[in-house]
Amino acid sequence: MTPLDISSSQIASPLLDALQLYAQSSNAPFYTPGHKRGQGTPGILTDLFGSRIWRSDLPELPELDNLFAPQGAIKAAQDLAAKAFGAEQTWFLINGSTCGVIAAILATCEAGDKIILPRNVHQSAISGLILSGAVPIFVNPDYDAALDIAHSVTPQAVEQALRQHPDSKAVMIVYPTYYGVCGDVGTIAALAHQHNIPLLADEAHGAHFAFHPELPDSALSAGADLTVQSTHKTLSALTQAAMLHCQGSRVDRDRVSKALQLVQSTSPSYLLLASLDAARQQMATQGSSLMEETLGLADQARSRIHQIPHLSTLNPEQAGQTSGFWALDRTRLTVTVSELGIDGFRADEILHQTLGVTAEFPSLQHLTFIISLGNTQADIDRLVQAFFTLATLEKSPIQKTPASFKFQGSKPSPLSPHQAFFAPSETLAIAQTVDRISAELVCPYPPGIPVLLPGEQISEAAIADLQEILASGGMISGCADSSLKTLQVVKGA
Repeated sequence: MTPLDISSSQIASPLLDALQLYAQSSNAPFYTPGHKRGQGTPGILTDLFGSRIWRSDLPELPELDNLFAPQGAIKAAQDLAAKAFGAEQTWFLINGSTCGVIAAILATCEAGDKIILPRNVHQSAISGLILSGAVPIFVNPDYDAALDIAHSVTPQAVEQALRQHPDSKAVMIVYPTYYGVCGDVGTIAALAHQHNIPLLADEAHGAHFAFHPELPDSALSAGADLTVQSTHKTLSALTQAAMLHCQGSRVDRDRVSKALQLVQSTSPSYLLLASLDAARQQMATQGSSLMEETLGLADQARSRIHQIPHLSTLNPEQAGQTSGFWALDRTRLTVTVSELGIDGFRADEILHQTLGVTAEFPSLQHLTFIISLGNTQADIDRLVQAFFTLATLEKSPIQKTPASFKFQGSKPSPLSPHQAFFAPSETLAIAQTVDRISAELVCPYPPGIPVLLPGEQISEAAIADLQEILASGGMISGCADSSLKTLQVVKGA
């Protein structure tokens, strides 16, 4: 992939400039927020954040444009972002990629419409199904049983789903996965387009792809019609700041705008919006060099850690071995620690609490790290040294359990997520829930991929997966009882 041509106009930062100008102005503020440009901010917050930031915490004043009807600074900033990321239209998101994924489903599916999507989809997509009433046609992702890692859905699986459900209204993929694995998005896009339906991409972890030729193709450049990116995850925007990009005519852009009004705050944070403008400007003008440095640090970390006995890493050479592993984002580092005699949760605890190194997320066999433009050589040195230390600690041998989480622990869904979510429910002891219909979403977090969905029949395997994760130190979210002593099920089903 060739990096996008960036014109000199990308040096501009219209929204950031407008915010900075107004923050420096003097007026008597009789508008929200209540701290009145910092005059009423508690001292403990000022001590933590300083005093200047509060002057920029402003509402939708005339000079600052309106997020839901942009005509000025926001529109200019979004137009620049569209050019930088290779889109025809871009929307800024202040409720994270979550609201973008939900809006993508709302914009393409009505109640009862079918949408094809992977079973390892993020929980935000399940929220989109619940709100839209769309019916999921789940496709199991390509699965590496040795590593217990789910990759992307394959073109063959998507083709089969389209053949069996030709009335589907959209296809959604996760690109890349949390582990940095990318599927064959180009072929999947072509399959969707043969049926004249759009390909939607949850590209939350791929906002950086457009800015270096050694990174995987961006979803848009490979043919996706709509993509949602967490600009804060791998670039430099503030947490919760994201973007939705669109191209072509298969997605009704007016419906996208209307859907976003349903799922975004009517009081958007201009700190988040301005950070998106600044992150775009940074990548458009310096992205290639920043990604070159980031790739170098990531390659160095992977090479050095791979040389430590009993440690291995997910590596780019594995791409192409299966059709669900088309490419690897080299800035995502997954280290397999199970051969050390400990699971990933225990390794994460040692690294974080004792050695001062914090992973993005642990799983039963692995630790996954995000290496981004903000990391330094000192960070890499500390990471490698921590793994050297971890490898020399005395550990008790563990019985390596078979890979379990294959996204097949739950049985086919008798009810749609929408139907199950709004159905009457009851709470039962977990042992009594086998073969009942789940009324709640249950997933380890991170990565936020549900093991149980509303509407799915609960199996012993799904319960075993969740209990194993919990016993190993993982966190379960989405359910009323995070201890998993009870689950909510659909009453009478």
